[in-house]
Amino acid sequence: MSEKTNKTKRKWRMPSAFAIIFGITAFMAVLTWIVPSGAYDLNKDGTPEAGTYRQVDKIRTEKDEKTGEEKTVDVRQGVYDVLKAPVQGTLRAENPDGAISVMLFVLILGGFLGIVMKTGALDAMFGSLVRKLKGKEIFIIPILMTFFAIGGTTYGMQEETVAFYALVVPLILAAGYNGLTAAMIIILGAGVGVLGSTINPFSTGTASNFAGVSIGDGLIPRLVILVLCLVTAIAATMMYASKVKAGKYTNDSRASLKEALTAKAGVSANVPEFTTRRKIIASIFGLTFLIMIISVIPWEGKFKITFFANIHTAIMNSALGAILGKTILPLGDWYFNELSTLFFTVALIIGAIHFWGKRTDDEDENLFGTFINGAKDLLAVALIIGFARGVSVIMMDGQIMSTIIHAGEELLRNVNAGFLPGLAFLVYLPLSFLVPSTSGLATASMPILAPLAEFAHLDKSFIVTAFATAAGVVNMIAPTVASVMGGLVLAKVSYGTWVKRTWWIMVAFSVISIAVMTVFAVL
Repeated sequence: MSEKTNKTKRKWRMPSAFAIIFGITAFMAVLTWIVPSGAYDLNKDGTPEAGTYRQVDKIRTEKDEKTGEEKTVDVRQGVYDVLKAPVQGTLRAENPDGAISVMLFVLILGGFLGIVMKTGALDAMFGSLVRKLKGKEIFIIPILMTFFAIGGTTYGMQEETVAFYALVVPLILAAGYNGLTAAMIIILGAGVGVLGSTINPFSTGTASNFAGVSIGDGLIPRLVILVLCLVTAIAATMMYASKVKAGKYTNDSRASLKEALTAKAGVSANVPEFTTRRKIIASIFGLTFLIMIISVIPWEGKFKITFFANIHTAIMNSALGAILGKTILPLGDWYFNELSTLFFTVALIIGAIHFWGKRTDDEDENLFGTFINGAKDLLAVALIIGFARGVSVIMMDGQIMSTIIHAGEELLRNVNAGFLPGLAFLVYLPLSFLVPSTSGLATASMPILAPLAEFAHLDKSFIVTAFATAAGVVNMIAPTVASVMGGLVLAKVSYGTWVKRTWWIMVAFSVISIAVMTVFAVL
């Protein structure tokens, strides 16, 4: 037998999340040598001014603002820039809480989960829940997806969903499904909410502000899109889950074989006893996520609800406020730094409850050893978040972002009213892929593209809706979106499998969005 026939033919496999993101970063660097660099004049608020685009030289001489000396500037991105982009993406803050804050949150979340899983409280709780459902596990899907959609459409729940994999994945596995089912519930559920952003302050709120319209303008079309896409997402997920239950798609997730079988066996035989101590821990676990949800909704800033601000003021003015410290923010003003503090605090509380009266000389088995081991489990997720931000760094430093937005501006100019919303949606698809931050993209593009609607005698809210829906679709499937890539790692699903199973759902979302906007535009 020849040596050739003895060789095993290697099957092509989808590159890892790190490889995909790094490849896109390198490709963007190449584009900075090919695509002309450009810039817009800026308004007083720092936003670009429509009609002021101009190309700029990639190699030019500028005066240093500090020293006044002339220096040579070359915006073309090279090999070192590509290698440095993940570091820059981690450290460069596009908002008060940069990627480093999100990464630290993920690591602390991992430590929190390590302690919670050590207690056996979740195994006991989910085992008890699945037994009570008695064959009705499928109804978990619409309930959870509706919950995530509400979070997405009201306050833009997306990166925060990383925390919910700890809750949803073991529940879905115990119910007899796989990791991809859990990923669909979270990514599609929250993603549909962001796609149909009715009052989401970070998507339609920011876009409406820079478009010069009210967030209530265009609310009805967005609400119709939200409902239709949510129904589609739930139906698609339930169809897939039913096939998984029937024994299909066993290779879609590394969490669908040994772990799923172990979970199912545990439900029937080896579930830990749901003791009083475990019930207390499970209650604290659930309360923590409730506080997280409440804490990031901008109650006073966007919705003029002062309930939590008033409670905060009363506490801070009391003796309790002096004991707790004056740096605590009211619920509604929290972000990742505050959420990290929340999960670290609760990890200590749950750890104290579980380890009380238990002594061990093994440092890996005590409270802090368990916390550190849990953080190690999510290290890859944290690093992916920093790597994903590197793509935007290359584009901004290479000054090709304005050129790409200008291309969209030229494409939409003088378009018929009936076609404008759909074409604007298509323009925003690549823009959203390149700029995964919805608020960042809205700030950069809306002052340029929204006024074009007036030339077509349309309300500018149609451009806002086109932006929100296109960004919503891309943010559920693009490898540049940290919450998608990180979530797939947690669900033990490859990116290639995710695209293979959900691409047609994204097409359906796109068709629904364009159709609804077109109908409302011609009415």
